[in-house]
Amino acid sequence: MVTVESKEVPLTKKEFDLLLYFVSNKNKVISKTAIAEQLSGDVADMFDNYDFIYAHIKNLKRKLQDAGYGNYLKTLYGTGYKWVI
Repeated sequence: MVTVESKEVPLTKKEFDLLLYFVSNKNKVISKTAIAEQLSGDVADMFDNYDFIYAHIKNLKRKLQDAGYGNYLKTLYGTGYKWVI
C-alpha cells in the first residue's frame, strides 16, 4: 500500500512494482529496456515498442501528483527515467 499524507494512493500491481523499482534505484538512470524487463520479465525483447511502459509511467506520475506527492520521477528523453529525491 502506498500513502501520501495519510491518503492511500490506489496503484495497480504494475504501477506499484514500477514505483518500488524506481525508489530502490533512486538517483540512477534506468533505461526503457531495463524497465520493460522488470515489468514483463523475459518476454520484454518480444515487444515492438515501449508504449506499455509510457502508459504505466504516465499513470504512476499522475496518481502520485494527484495525491500531492512531488514530481520526483524525471523523464530523461532518449535515455530513460530517474527517481530524484
